[in-house]
Amino acid sequence: MEGSRNLPNVITVGRIVACPAIFFLALSPSVGARLAAFVLFVGAGLSDLWDGYLARKHGWITDVGKLLDPLADKLLLVSTLIPFYIISHRGGEAGLIPLWGMLPMWVLIVILGRELLVTLFRQWAVRQDVVIAAGTSGKYKAFLQNLFSGGLLLWYPLREIATARGLDNLPYRAFFQVHSAWVGVTLGIALILTIYSMVDYLWSYRALMGLRD
Repeated sequence: MEGSRNLPNVITVGRIVACPAIFFLALSPSVGARLAAFVLFVGAGLSDLWDGYLARKHGWITDVGKLLDPLADKLLLVSTLIPFYIISHRGGEAGLIPLWGMLPMWVLIVILGRELLVTLFRQWAVRQDVVIAAGTSGKYKAFLQNLFSGGLLLWYPLREIATARGLDNLPYRAFFQVHSAWVGVTLGIALILTIYSMVDYLWSYRALMGLRD
């Protein structure tokens, strides 16, 4: 059925609509709002898996979906990275990112610059009658970026709760040490995969640019 065929695209559009809410909830000083941002982010991430599963299982893969899905991923990335940068530069230890401190501008340039470059490359490829879907390296990159973003979205409110309640026993300290390592390490790996996936895309479609081996 045509309606069912478009279901993955409808889910993707829902993920796009959720991005502004995540952006503003993440910036809120309210613990409840930040927890809501985390929950909404997890829901958006799961919807990405769901629409991909439906598209592959039933063959509901469309050119529109190939373009919308990467766009949704990029908007979800922007809706978390920009708030992280703002929060970490507000001043005060509470906003610092584990192992990184204030989020460096060069990290934003690398990650968002890569997304802009690949998006422009995709649009140019469409004009050459070639639709470039998300590749394996791009999916791994997005997965690690989501692990980082989800981890930090949860880190901020949990740390505020622990501080407010004076939680300082061994189990909580161990948990926050593991959590902080998770956030810091996943950002580092995501950066590596960001650069690798960009090179992978350009190399895989080098023939479009008139390049040959």
